[in-house]
Amino acid sequence: MKKRVVVTGLGTLNSVGHSVEESWDAFLRGENGIDKISKFDVEGFASQMAGEVKNFDPKEKLDKRAAKKLDTYSIFMLVAAKEAMADAGFTEEGSFDPFRAGCIMGCGIGGMSTFENEAKNFLEKGPRRVSPQFIPKMIINAAAAGVAIKYNLKGPNFTCSSACASANHAIGTAFRTVQYGDADIVVTGGSEAAVTPLSLAGFCSMKALSTRNDDPKTACRPFDVDRDGFVMGEGAGVLVFEELEHAKARGAKIYAEVMGYGASCDAHHITAPAEGGEGGARAMRAALADAKLKPTDVQYLSAHGTSTPYNDKFETQSIKTVFGEHVKKLKINSTKSMIAHTLGGAAAIEALVCCKSIQSGKVHPTINIINPDPECDLDYVSGGAEELNIDVALSNSLGFGGHNGVLIFKKYKG
Repeated sequence: MKKRVVVTGLGTLNSVGHSVEESWDAFLRGENGIDKISKFDVEGFASQMAGEVKNFDPKEKLDKRAAKKLDTYSIFMLVAAKEAMADAGFTEEGSFDPFRAGCIMGCGIGGMSTFENEAKNFLEKGPRRVSPQFIPKMIINAAAAGVAIKYNLKGPNFTCSSACASANHAIGTAFRTVQYGDADIVVTGGSEAAVTPLSLAGFCSMKALSTRNDDPKTACRPFDVDRDGFVMGEGAGVLVFEELEHAKARGAKIYAEVMGYGASCDAHHITAPAEGGEGGARAMRAALADAKLKPTDVQYLSAHGTSTPYNDKFETQSIKTVFGEHVKKLKINSTKSMIAHTLGGAAAIEALVCCKSIQSGKVHPTINIINPDPECDLDYVSGGAEELNIDVALSNSLGFGGHNGVLIFKKYKG
């Protein structure tokens, strides 16, 4: 018999907040975290803005010596995990069985700043000047390993990497791990810190990014007719998943119940989504079937909503395909409109948003819909935050390579 899985802890770090409370308040206000990139010179780049994590000193959140051995993406993950574990009430050694606790994280790119710095050292100074910390800092599983080491999580531990769908695949796998009885607790989520010169240059060369450099605050405009590409972001989101009886036995607070997970692949193109969003539609249907729910049971949908011409159009079509006439009753939004696209961290922050929306009965706005696209004609909550009694929330995540991951959360009712 499958176990029931609930969310008992949340943590985040992003361009509008260094905590869940700060971020959630900013999301409801429609605060914009996108601006001209400040961490390096962007002269000559076609796109010059991002959703950067600013005014952040890792030494205030982590052990100073430990932080020196970590890439920025791992630091983000550890900071978000620290908040999530404390939020779940796991602050003392021995508060859980380490052999029944795991860590499954998502990341799309990994330690890019470390890679660039050490490549520069290698080319300018030779092989002997490459840091012995290069590989341990850069590898894409370093953040998950770091969280496991910090909290003595000796159960299943690994990283899922499927571009922008990485965190949803990690979270879905964490759900299965607890559901099938392989762990009582799994710390899960995603992180990315790829706002670096080489990453930015690569995305610019693909012509995937917005070039609205004269007005960064309106550059990310999901579902708007004038959208011209996504904006890079950075940050992390972490959720603590727990088997229901385990959570109840220790009196844990519960944000929501995890109900379903669906995954699919477009098998179409390495960057472009399939026509009509057919792959995303299949993943949504798979998640609903897994949750034993009907489309009419859903009130709120957290969209992938990247602000790219094809994604927003095809995602809208896929939502219409799955929800039919009920689509007119759905509230849909894009968190990326405020914090940009955090790549491997995006789906984790959006899953966290689903849990907060269920808990609070509120949905945040999608900002920057200035000229609505007639082909994107759903209710994207463009007029400001709204109150909504949410029983079921669905979260979409669609990545390069045609990777699709969908999660379903439900209000916990005992």
